[in-house]
Order: sequence, then structure tokens, then C-alpha cells
Amino acid sequence: MTFFKSFTLSLALLGSGTLALADGGGNLPSLHPKMEQECSACHIAFRPNFLPTSSWKQVMDSLDQHYGADASLAPADQKEITDWIIATSKEHGEAPPENRITKSFWFTRKHGTNHVKADVWQRAAVKSKTNCQACHADAARGDFNEHKIRIPR
Repeated sequence: MTFFKSFTLSLALLGSGTLALADGGGNLPSLHPKMEQECSACHIAFRPNFLPTSSWKQVMDSLDQHYGADASLAPADQKEITDWIIATSKEHGEAPPENRITKSFWFTRKHGTNHVKADVWQRAAVKSKTNCQACHADAARGDFNEHKIRIPR
């Protein structure tokens, strides 16, 4: 098989595997149970891949001032969750301003005005850019398949 054919086949196989995961066809990664429980008390528990590891460290080290709220945890729980996030996340890309997921490059690329009109964020059913489940019904499970998006009116 020529290099070109082999390379093309490899890309096709890789793409189909990635597409299966994006479409919910694969197993979605589970969250740490304590992280899911603690974070979900106020918002969905965001996936470790949503921020670079360095951002997660800063977020977890400042839970007493968590975006205007005190989200402090028992020291043992904070260490357990932090250790899991650090082990699971990756140091990818630049840290977004204020370590905010909604200001990250990937978020603004996917949710910018070319994709989501500014008035959508003001709608009663949406209210905030952090309300993922308003448009992504399976966001809490980690499924953000763009073919399943339903933007509320």
C-alpha cells in the first residue's frame, strides 16, 4: 500500500472513532463522584478537558473565592478532587482570562456570534454562558454533540 493510501486510511479510521465519541456512540468519560456532587450543587460539573491543568490548579486553590461565591470544601475532599482533576486534565492551550471556561479559545470559537447570537444569552431559559444544559440536553453527562443542540426560544 502506498504511503498516501495508508495515511488516508489511518485518518479515516481516526476520524470515525472521534466521530463516534462526539455523537455519543462511545463511552463518555465519568467524572469523579465527589467532584460531580460538589460542583453540581451550583452548576454542572465541568469536564477536566475544559481548562488547562494550570487553570484547574488555580480554580481549586481559590474555592473560597470561586467566582463570587465561597465554594470551600473539606480539605480531604478538596485534595481528592484536585488530585483527580490534575491527573485527568491536560496542559493544553493558554489559560483563559480569569480561568473562565466561557473566555477560553475553544468556547469563544464554538459559541461566538457566528454560531450563537448575542441575544440568546439573555433568554430566560438560558440566562448565562455557563448554563450548558440549556442548549446541550446531555451536558451533565459530558455529551456536547453539536447535532443535538436545541437553542431555547
